[in-house]
Amino acid sequence: MIYNKTERTIETDRLLLRLFNEGDANEVSRMCNNFNIYKSTLTLPFPYPLECAVSWIASHEGNFNSDRMYEFAVTDKVNGQLYGAIGISNKKQHKHGELAYWIGEEYWGNGYGTEAANAVIKFVFKEKGYHRVYARYFTSNPASGRIMQKCGMVYEGTLKDHVFKNGTFEDLNLYGIINPYEQA
Repeated sequence: MIYNKTERTIETDRLLLRLFNEGDANEVSRMCNNFNIYKSTLTLPFPYPLECAVSWIASHEGNFNSDRMYEFAVTDKVNGQLYGAIGISNKKQHKHGELAYWIGEEYWGNGYGTEAANAVIKFVFKEKGYHRVYARYFTSNPASGRIMQKCGMVYEGTLKDHVFKNGTFEDLNLYGIINPYEQA
């Protein structure tokens, strides 16, 4: 993971995580206007019109500048293809944040989510001084849980029937990791 503070980018073996820009809005809207993405995310609306993408992207720079949240476009570092999004909140008082991500369905199974999540976790531990990162996923979306496990996160519990979505209650599984780079 290579973080470029000036450009606000994170580079991995295959990916460039960068801030979203207005030019990404059409592709974000296209990828998110997918029931399979919607049903496995906590707050994404469906349908997902272009206006949602535009307003969401417009909030990113202010969030980043004020250290409220760090949101990145997950892109191919060679050709710039947009694969999805990853973000992490910043709860400064507690030195932790919640990780969230989505990858466009046509890119599932390529390891992009895991590679991006690993990079963002290292970024907040090394660059932002977080003590802990946590994430949650619906039991109905075990692939998201596998990403968390591959990033070294450990299971901390299940919130039973925690979310009512699409006419049914969903369990949320909680995973977390403590900063391994901190001095003891």
